[in-house]
Amino acid sequence: MILTVTPNPSLDRTYEVQPLKRGEVIRAETERMDPGGKGVNVSRAVAAAGRRTVAVLPLGGAPGALVADLLDAQGIEVAPVPVAGDTRSNIALAESDGVLTKINAPGPELSAAEQELLLDTVREQSRDADWIACCGSLPRGLAPSWYADVVTRAHAGGSRIALDASGRALQEALRAQPDVVKPNAEELAEAVGRPLATVGDALKAAEELRGMGARAVLASLGADGQLLVEDAGAWFATARVDTVRSNVGAGDSSLAGFLIAGGSGPEALASAVAHGAAAVQLPGSVMPTPADLDPSAVTVTAEIPLDRELTEPVP
Repeated sequence: MILTVTPNPSLDRTYEVQPLKRGEVIRAETERMDPGGKGVNVSRAVAAAGRRTVAVLPLGGAPGALVADLLDAQGIEVAPVPVAGDTRSNIALAESDGVLTKINAPGPELSAAEQELLLDTVREQSRDADWIACCGSLPRGLAPSWYADVVTRAHAGGSRIALDASGRALQEALRAQPDVVKPNAEELAEAVGRPLATVGDALKAAEELRGMGARAVLASLGADGQLLVEDAGAWFATARVDTVRSNVGAGDSSLAGFLIAGGSGPEALASAVAHGAAAVQLPGSVMPTPADLDPSAVTVTAEIPLDRELTEPVP
C-alpha cells in the first residue's frame, strides 16, 4: 500500500483552449474537474495502476467534500482531516500548442489543533504502508520544518518516505534523510543555488542533494528525461512522446510509477518515465492506466550524456 500525504489539496478545473489572447473572451473546448494536489495525484496514479492507496489530506467546505467524493469514485481510500477553512480551488488552462497556465489559490490556514490531527492521522494510516509519499506545498500555518517532522516520524515507525517538495520545506526535510526526493529541474537548481544548463549540471546537483541528506534523488528534467541517483549508481532515462496534451500531474504520475516498481534501481526509473510520458499524452490531469503505458518507448542508460544541453535550461 502506498500512503500519500497532501497538506494543501485542491479542487482542480482544467480547460483546453486555443492559444490565449489577453483581454479577450476565451471559449474552452473541453472542461474537466479533478481532485488535485501532488499527493492526491500520486494516489490517483497508483489506483489507476490497480494498486491500493490511502490519501491523507485536510478537507474543508463544499470544495473539500467534492474532492472526497471524486476520490471515492476513483476507488481511492480517503483519510480526511476536517479543517475549518475551505479547500482551495485551482484553474489550469491547457493551450492547443502544449503551453499550460496554472492559477493556484493559497488554500486555508491550519490551526494548531488541525496540524496535530494531520500528523496523528499520518501516523495511524502508515502502519500498513510500503511507502509514504509526502507531496506539494505546505498550507498556511504549517512551518517549513513540517515535512522534516513527518520524515523523522516515518523512519521511527519503520516506513520509507518519498518527498516531492521545494524551497525551504525541501531544505529542512533533507536533514531528516528522506529515502527519495523528486525535484524538477527548477527545484533542483533552487536547492543548489545555481543554474542548470546540461544533464551533467543536473547530475552534479542531484549528487549534492544526496550530500545534504537525501538517500536517493529522482530528478525530472521535463522533455529531456529523468535522472536517478542513489547508492547503487546513477541512470538517465528518456521516452518517446508523440503528442503533449497536458503536463498537469505528469510528475506525480511519474513518482507513482517509481514507487509502484519498488522505488529504487533502473527498473523503477523506467516505470517512472513510462508513467510520466503516458500522463502528458492524456487530457487534463487524467492518470494513465497500464493500457496507456508504452515501455518500449523508454530508454534507460548508465552512460549519462553529461554534455547534453537541456531543452529548457534553468537560469
